[in-house]
Amino acid sequence: MQFLTEDEVARLLTPAAAVAAVEDSFRRLAAGTIENVPRYRVRLDGGVLAVMSAVDRERGLACVKTYAVTPEGMSFVVVLFDGGQTSAVIEADTLGQLRTGAASAVAAKYLARPDARTLGVIGCGKQARTQVACIREVLPALEQVVAYCRNEQHLGAFCREVGAEPGESHRDPAAQDVVVTITTSRDPVLRGEWLQPGALVCAAGANIPQARELDNAVLERAAFVCCDSLADAKLESGDLLEPVGQGVLDWLEVHELQEVVAGELPGRQSDEDIVVFKSNGLAAWDLAVAQRVVELQGPAA
Repeated sequence: MQFLTEDEVARLLTPAAAVAAVEDSFRRLAAGTIENVPRYRVRLDGGVLAVMSAVDRERGLACVKTYAVTPEGMSFVVVLFDGGQTSAVIEADTLGQLRTGAASAVAAKYLARPDARTLGVIGCGKQARTQVACIREVLPALEQVVAYCRNEQHLGAFCREVGAEPGESHRDPAAQDVVVTITTSRDPVLRGEWLQPGALVCAAGANIPQARELDNAVLERAAFVCCDSLADAKLESGDLLEPVGQGVLDWLEVHELQEVVAGELPGRQSDEDIVVFKSNGLAAWDLAVAQRVVELQGPAA
């Protein structure tokens, strides 16, 4: 059994490798070879313990991802099983950041306008950095990244690190070809009226029913709405649950990104379409990326 630390994951796993692994996991989800089990949460004293899992029956692989969020901080771990045996235990904060960024990159590859040249990012945390890095892998013609968060110091540091331009408000990143929301906000940070025709929105921050990053107008303007998993979205996606409850959206109008990746649905129909990808985070991605890290590490000594 191997044990991989955060530093080893950061050394081994590139954005390109993460994107390739996550894209393949979408194909395998569409083919039915992977079963993904939605996340469930258990209260801790002042925090929460989350558990999620996935099985790839064709490859004989399985994983459990678990993490604890407490006032003292957060800790993430993936346990990987191969043929029923524990093959690796992996510290998974960096891994999680990269697989989440990779999922948005897969959405951008399949759903952004072919001529997309600009990226807007609302949020300047660690997750935002991997969003930019991974999306750049699939949209190499990107000419401009515009970012905004309310903390000027964090915004400045983020822009220097990733080569972005600071926006003056949420409206500036919202006006770009691809718009990523990756915040901890419980209230909408993106309004539909700010979006330009043809925009792709990747909403990747909120994954509890009580939190939303998108207002109703985003969903009202969208010609195509998809998520990573309908089963997960119906449990924890406030960005979709509230609009459905208010009659703004119907679950029959919400598709899964895997259908587009597998060629079962076209996704974008027009360069003018506004398209939404709601990302909650799947253990299937953790399984794919964890296995790739183990492959890159090589056999245990």
